Amino acid sequence: MDQKWIQILVILMFYQKIASGADLNKAVKEGGSIDIECQPPTTTHTIMWFRALDNSGMEFIISVSSSGLEKSKRSDYSDIFSKGTQSKQTVKSFKKSRDSGLYGCAALVGSELKFGKITRLLGETKKDTTEAPLTKPPNNQSATKTTCDCNKNKKPEPATPPLLCSILILAPLAGGCGLLLLLLIITAVYCNRKSYIHLQSLI
Repeated sequence: MDQKWIQILVILMFYQKIASGADLNKAVKEGGSIDIECQPPTTTHTIMWFRALDNSGMEFIISVSSSGLEKSKRSDYSDIFSKGTQSKQTVKSFKKSRDSGLYGCAALVGSELKFGKITRLLGETKKDTTEAPLTKPPNNQSATKTTCDCNKNKKPEPATPPLLCSILILAPLAGGCGLLLLLLIITAVYCNRKSYIHLQSLI
């Protein structure tokens, strides 16, 4: 099967897998480096890595052979990731707006997809503490610094779902449609081959 078809099929199946949520959550500092580990339950010649970002959608990262050879990768792979292996990828300099989301890998074993554990990367929120300016004390008293806890009056932010509800609904449908399309193509090729052999036998 063509590499592009395999990637599309894995993406569709990955959507169904991530609907149940991540196996592991990791909080990452802005600009920090983070290792993501993933190993499908069955070893195979090629493992493909994907991510589903909070701000956009699904992205193919890289496919790596068992010998560590990079078979295909995204164009900006070297800008975001360090050279990885089949079971580990490293985000060089984490950016919350660019890299927050779900990361995972998959292996195609025969006609079955095997997925490893999914990791969710979350950007750490910075604690915002500001100091109040010094005021001139009355009656020649010594000046004291007072700190202002500005987070005290802030309302807690509502928790946002990891993915939009529409994606969770449409992902299984898209996966099913993709599989039906693949079966239709295989059936059409098979039937054309049979009719060609039958015509040859008549001639």
